[in-house]
Amino acid sequence: MRSKHQPSAVTAILGVHDFFGELCLAGYPLRMSTAVALTASSIRTIKKEKMLHMLRKGNKASNSLVAYLLSSVKNYRDHVAHLLTSSAEKRLARVLLRLAHLDKNGPPVVEIPILSHQVLAEMVGTTRPRVNLFMNRFRRNGFISYDGGLEVRQSLRKVLRNR
Repeated sequence: MRSKHQPSAVTAILGVHDFFGELCLAGYPLRMSTAVALTASSIRTIKKEKMLHMLRKGNKASNSLVAYLLSSVKNYRDHVAHLLTSSAEKRLARVLLRLAHLDKNGPPVVEIPILSHQVLAEMVGTTRPRVNLFMNRFRRNGFISYDGGLEVRQSLRKVLRNR
């Protein structure tokens, strides 16, 4: 999200079946935020009027949106709590686990696209040199590897339990 006088910030990592732009349903202006795809993606656009109609009907799509919004509220609360209580190293581990889908039940992503350390720093709320330090530490400990792509291993969860 960005305003005239503020730098940009990564506020969410979206995945399959996630919604984007849902704030327009509450009357917020067009383009409160932007999205960037890190891999090939397929996106379905639903016009505001059609979505409002579906919400009034109470069909499968409206139930899916309501469930997504409630889940988002919980995720934002958890995220803020982690920002306030976790070290930058733990925040980075959490982001990497989320990108690899190792924070959920379901199949993990074997390899995720390599993101620059600057982008990871923006996602975590720290500096690029600190991300570089943590990534090297994660690699030395066998939690990640990168050889053309970034592989995140389940063992990275140890960082969240330690320190």
